[in-house]
Amino acid sequence: MTATLTPSANDTIVRGLHRNQANAMVMYQNYKKYHWLTYGPHFRDLHLLFDEHATAVLLMVDELAERSLMVDGSPLVDPAAYLPTSSILASNGTLTMRAMIAEAIGNDDTIAREMHADAAAAAESNDIGTADLYTRLVQIHQKQRWFLKEVLKSGDSLPN
Repeated sequence: MTATLTPSANDTIVRGLHRNQANAMVMYQNYKKYHWLTYGPHFRDLHLLFDEHATAVLLMVDELAERSLMVDGSPLVDPAAYLPTSSILASNGTLTMRAMIAEAIGNDDTIAREMHADAAAAAESNDIGTADLYTRLVQIHQKQRWFLKEVLKSGDSLPN
């Protein structure tokens, strides 16, 4: 498979895998923050939802790292590399429940948009394995976004 990739295409694919690996780790930490700081009338449901989302994105870290190895690259291995490589920001400060959910939705939007572009780039380079990985992972982010958007619908009774 990697024999058909040009060095330039392979570098582009590995950079995308690195960014997505970093995004998954940052998103995991953000979801754990929201999980720990959940409060209000929907505490139990949101506390569990954020933990489910955290678990799902944590599983992505290993898949993305191993895919980098499969295409003759190397994964991000130093924790210090995650924040500068990520295209999403680490959650910062005390947030309302509404702000936590909105932040997570924005991050899911960013990740899904980038995964679409990365899948297209991988497919264009005949790397159907990486394209398939992104196709599967983007669906997880889209489902997480859907669940979170449903929480914010009118009459949600979330505390400000």
